[in-house]
Amino acid sequence: MTAIVEFDPVGVDSIKGALGADALVLPSLDILRTHLDTNPFEDCIVLGPSVDQQDVFALAESLRVTRPSLGVVMVRRRIDTAVLSDSLRAGVREVVQERDLAGLAMAVRRQRDIASRLRHQLERGDEVVSSSTHGRVVTVFSAKGGCGKTTLATNIATAIAASGKGTVALLDLDLAFGDVAIALQLFPTHTIGDAVAIGEDLDGEAVRGLLTAHRSGVQALVAPMEPSTADTISVGLVTSIIDVLRDEFDYVIIDTPPALDDNVLSAFDRSDVVALLATLDIPALKNLKLTLETLDLIGYPRDRLKVVLNRADSKVGLALSEVEKTLKAPIVAQIPSSRDVPASTNRGVAIVVDEPKNPVSLAIKAFVDENILVTASNDDTIPPQLRADRRSGRLWRR
Repeated sequence: MTAIVEFDPVGVDSIKGALGADALVLPSLDILRTHLDTNPFEDCIVLGPSVDQQDVFALAESLRVTRPSLGVVMVRRRIDTAVLSDSLRAGVREVVQERDLAGLAMAVRRQRDIASRLRHQLERGDEVVSSSTHGRVVTVFSAKGGCGKTTLATNIATAIAASGKGTVALLDLDLAFGDVAIALQLFPTHTIGDAVAIGEDLDGEAVRGLLTAHRSGVQALVAPMEPSTADTISVGLVTSIIDVLRDEFDYVIIDTPPALDDNVLSAFDRSDVVALLATLDIPALKNLKLTLETLDLIGYPRDRLKVVLNRADSKVGLALSEVEKTLKAPIVAQIPSSRDVPASTNRGVAIVVDEPKNPVSLAIKAFVDENILVTASNDDTIPPQLRADRRSGRLWRR
């Protein structure tokens, strides 16, 4: 059920028509507060265009503390950068234009889905897995498409391989629309979809048989060729693949879809570093703030989260200090814009190798050196053969 507060009868009919008959219309914000007090499992509220904007912000700020899993969706007749920016600071999850009824329905579904996943995580009592005795896992994520996740993931993997600091696997978890194979111009014989038939027999040898080698030395497990195959790949299988890869490789880099689904949460649980990517636009920053708040809610360690700003030199009127203040998180890396990035991608060559002195390459390599390689486990002091023996179980079994 979704609670609605809207004072205009025409607006009520419009919103309720978009959300369905089970939506509950309430006549005031005071009654809404009473409703929330007696309905602890309410997932989402919609505040219509006739509700005063400052009242919406005040309520959102309060609920962000008392009911962090509750999604606040605000409907406005007119949306501009100032409205989006103020909404982001107040804790409003979604801002939808009054006539965009399909967008409103999608926004409410997203908030319900997030609340459901959060409850599922908390009910399971999942613990974040410590991976200090395994290869290091780095997950690249952004809740908004088009921020450059695949470019960053492929360049991180290639930079580590070029450093000679260890073996590298690259996993494409965007199961429906993954672009790792295209970005690296790979022609795979197998994809992650082929792991379904292996099932419980999945081990290091089986997974290695599914990998595609890139000329940089990176071994990639690419996404299926057909988007429909994504439905056959279970969370349990994804978890097993990540566990096997981190036993077999020194570094596992994971590219992800722009959604906090169960596969992504499973990758987060097994990650030493999560690179949260955003660009200098309000929708991307809003989604990043929502991601941070969601991970805080399920108790994910903040020290594993690294905020990376892509195209950070864009002149859009947003100061970096203001962005950090809004996110309540430091920006650990700023990657500049460059026309050379798509050009290198079109050639299937990571820019960190193609143009190592390019400012983009220098920024990515600095991020890798400061946040991935420099904090690696004490395995770096162990000879490579000894590490290989340990991973194969000849020294001890995990």
